[in-house]
Parts: sequence; C-alpha cells; structure tokens
Amino acid sequence: MTATRTRLVLGNWKMHGNLADNAKLLSALLAAPQSASSTQMGVCVPFPYLAQVAQALKGSSFAWGAQDLSVQAQGAFTGEVSGAMLADFSCRFVLVGHSERRAMHAESDQLVADKAHAALTAGMTPVVCVGESLAERDAGQAVAVIARQLAPVLALGAEAVKKMVVAYEPVWAIGTGRTASPEQAQEVHAAIRAALKGIGAEHVQILYGGSVKAANAASLFAMPDIDGALVGGASLVAEDFLAIAA
Repeated sequence: MTATRTRLVLGNWKMHGNLADNAKLLSALLAAPQSASSTQMGVCVPFPYLAQVAQALKGSSFAWGAQDLSVQAQGAFTGEVSGAMLADFSCRFVLVGHSERRAMHAESDQLVADKAHAALTAGMTPVVCVGESLAERDAGQAVAVIARQLAPVLALGAEAVKKMVVAYEPVWAIGTGRTASPEQAQEVHAAIRAALKGIGAEHVQILYGGSVKAANAASLFAMPDIDGALVGGASLVAEDFLAIAA
C-alpha cells in the first residue's frame, strides 16, 4: 500500500444484530483506546439499525453505512430503500454487489453499476464488491470474471470511479473459514489495480473480504495492493474487529 492510499477496515454485520447487542458492540468499539494508526474504520449495518448506529457513532472516528440500496430515487417500490433515505442517516458508505446479493437476488453486473451510480448521486461512497466462485477459480477464470463484473462500473468513468471503493471477496472464502493466501489475494488485487489504472483511477482503495481475522490481517495488509478489509463475522465482536485494524 502506498502513502497515497489510506487503510480502510469496514465491518459488514449482514443480517445480524438487535438493539441490545448492537448497543454493547458499539459501546465496546467506542471505549477502545484510539489507535495511533491512520486506519479508517466503519460498519455497514441492517437498515432498521441505521438510526441507532448513527446516533451512537456521531462525532466519533467511526464511519457507518448500509448494505444495499435501490437504483430508484423514490416511488412505488415496496421494500426498497433509496440513497436519499440512507443519506438522511448520514451514511458514508453503502455496499453494492455483495456476492450474497448477486447470488440470492440475481443482481447483474449492470445493476451493481447502476447501484454504485445511485450511491454517488446521493453523496455516498459505494463499496463495489467483486469476486469469483470456487469453480471459476479452479477453472483459472478468476481475473476474467472480475474484469467482467467491473466493466459496467468502469464504464461510469474515472471521475465516478475515483469516488468508490472496490472490495475483492472470493466467494469461496466468505464464511467458510478458508481465506485466499496473501499471494492469491494480491494477484487479483493487482489485476483490479491495473484495470483502475487503465481509466486513471489507480488510487482507489481495494479491500479484501473473505474470512478476515486478526490472525491473517497483517499478512494480507502487507501486500502492496491490499488497502484494507471488508470484515464479516469478526466485525460482530469488538475485540476481534479492533484487532484487525490495529
């Protein structure tokens, strides 16, 4: 990682949490001694808890955000949440294209790019998630799959992409306990960096996501193109989450 890119560690709570447990977790995060490092930390939480999280973290060094948004600005779209609604809660980040959304909700590469654009329009930073399945990796298609996923995003142009974050999350390493080796992760991050450089956006932060823990974070962060992490389960335990960013 170069001096021009700071480290970012984001927690993805997924569909976990309740008011009481959230309060304990947030209190523990806020009670931790402020690290001397320049690492930015944040949490992306379920929609119902945005108000709680915004109130708890306001004025702290922690950022917060959501896990998805609609491409629509408003209207008869039952169950959808717009970027403007998220902005009302001062969300800084919003995840788009997480592998679980791509798989369970059939989100296309173009839809993910449209969501990234909607996030930017609402003044938020989209965290664009990309990654290959185990079958695709075993077939040697990892880089090609990610190039395909990124293509509609890069088509938005350099000025838009410069305001984004990219997260590489190999599907086979999410919640499985398996993690890409630092070298495997770096290979893909380098390919993403090259694609970003191709449109003049090489300084965009690229995070690694996939069973990130305190035990493997340092070796991942030592790679030149890994700028931080998108953390799942470990972000639900304050001590573990803080240790990753230490």
